[in-house]
Amino acid sequence: MASEVRQRAKAQSASPIGPLGIEAALEAKANPTIQPRPKIFDEFALTDRVALVSGGNRGLGLEMAIALCEAGARVVYCFDLPKEPSEEFIASREYVSKLGNNSRLEYFSADVRDQALLWKKAEDIGNKEQRMDICIAAAGILTAHADCLEYPGEQFREVMDVNTTGVLFTAQAAGQQMARFGNGGSIILIASISGSVTNRDHAWVSYNSSKSAVLQMARSMACELGMKKIRVNSLSPGYIYIQMTAAYLDKQPHLLDKWSSLNPLGRIGRPDEFRGVVTWLASDASTFCTGSDIIVSGGHTSW
Repeated sequence: MASEVRQRAKAQSASPIGPLGIEAALEAKANPTIQPRPKIFDEFALTDRVALVSGGNRGLGLEMAIALCEAGARVVYCFDLPKEPSEEFIASREYVSKLGNNSRLEYFSADVRDQALLWKKAEDIGNKEQRMDICIAAAGILTAHADCLEYPGEQFREVMDVNTTGVLFTAQAAGQQMARFGNGGSIILIASISGSVTNRDHAWVSYNSSKSAVLQMARSMACELGMKKIRVNSLSPGYIYIQMTAAYLDKQPHLLDKWSSLNPLGRIGRPDEFRGVVTWLASDASTFCTGSDIIVSGGHTSW
């Protein structure tokens, strides 16, 4: 009976690049002709995979897109609101073209609130590439301080439309193509520690609410899509210096010391410090991780 259960368990969750770890060691012991080789980096490789990234014109979205390309993705399609790509994107596209691994960055203009457009664009990508493997929903906005008792309805709806509804539409667009080709995939929704804790002295009721909704969206989608081999996780950054936060820091320099003091490391984060975790979530190194929120905050939520 134990042997039967073991065989069923192995068949149920066999690694595409197995055997790994102990299983590989036992196989090598039984067959001296096998030459062991490291496979850990094979697990993180994204060779030939196709990705869709919202908010990919600059900042965190673009940083993550470059990481996917360095890990071997065939192509990462980035989209954002501007009609033309930023200087950062153009430089990044050129950089990726020189990596020597045949990876490429592509850009198109789209509003995350346009469900029909996103679905059509993702379908076009699927038709061209014949697969869809990774989705990073990183587009988001942060508006000025406003008292929660007097918060303008139009402004609240705008933030929710971009940060929550737009995330859903992005995940839908990519997820439809993942399901279409049947290879599974990884959907990564960019949330925030603001979805789990309140930002001290900052009146951001719309932003905080929108990111909290993203956390539940990831859990809900993970439960629905698991049987299709589509994993859905959220990633919650702490305070980092990107264009969105620069709008506050550059005008109020004292906030740098304040934000830095809110975590045990005593500093704010860099966008490149998310390269490793997003590559892990996108790759076969995290195949048993779904419905989780990965917090990368310098320990902000630890105390």
